Amino acid sequence: MANTNAEIGVIGGSGLYSFLEDVTEIQVDTPYGSPSDSLFLGEVAGRRVAFLPRHGREHHLPPHRINYRANLWALRSVGVRQVLAPCAVGGLRPEYGPGTLLVPDQLVDRTKSRVETYFDGVPRPDGAVPNVVHTTFADPYCPAGRAVALKSARARDWEAVDGGTLVVIEGPRFSTRAESRWFSSEGWSVVGMTGHPEAVLARELALCYTALALVTDLDAGTETGEGVSHTEVMRVFGEKVGHLREVLFDAVGALPENDERSCLCVDAHAGWKLGFELP
Repeated sequence: MANTNAEIGVIGGSGLYSFLEDVTEIQVDTPYGSPSDSLFLGEVAGRRVAFLPRHGREHHLPPHRINYRANLWALRSVGVRQVLAPCAVGGLRPEYGPGTLLVPDQLVDRTKSRVETYFDGVPRPDGAVPNVVHTTFADPYCPAGRAVALKSARARDWEAVDGGTLVVIEGPRFSTRAESRWFSSEGWSVVGMTGHPEAVLARELALCYTALALVTDLDAGTETGEGVSHTEVMRVFGEKVGHLREVLFDAVGALPENDERSCLCVDAHAGWKLGFELP
């Protein structure tokens, strides 16, 4: 019988797992509807990993239509307690050109329409009524996961940027030049479309969440010419996905055991009554 449990979740495309042997595909139902796709379970560096294509295996879901609540819930329901989340971003500084890997330590939300909490007081289909809970989010990313990601990248001769701010926009369009210059003037580092509400939902489920931001282009305000194109983004990501996969798989092997976690993520709701049971 196939093993349908996992320790670590990786949210990313099929290029990260499609070459693995003995991958088990499972469908997971959640109180929040269906996740973006099936979970694909396999073994990496002796650890059980659940891969979830963020946009679906055919990349049919734009950023604002992803069911982020279902995605994170599905991962936790199979045993995941730590999440690595690679994403493609635009650089907001000239020194963060295509091919840069940045491991952010801060996040700015500029989205408009996304459901970003499990604790909204709205009854769920199963009858549970979530309490209203105000989750601490001063430091959005897991410090232990960040340290592992940085060490893994450097061991692969990829000098990742330690820290920086990821600003998340609604999408699916790219930024105007004025928006990009504004983001840059605020001192933010990179811009993407999927890092929120993934990070906050992970924290609400007491999951360790680490973003790995791969710069595929200089955003519109930091370059001349026609601006960012989807074709160019996919080209650069395709060139670097093999290197990114190596770093991710090394990080999987170096993450602490789930029952040995001692970071801020574990006690996200210490003392709170949630109104429902976590999976």
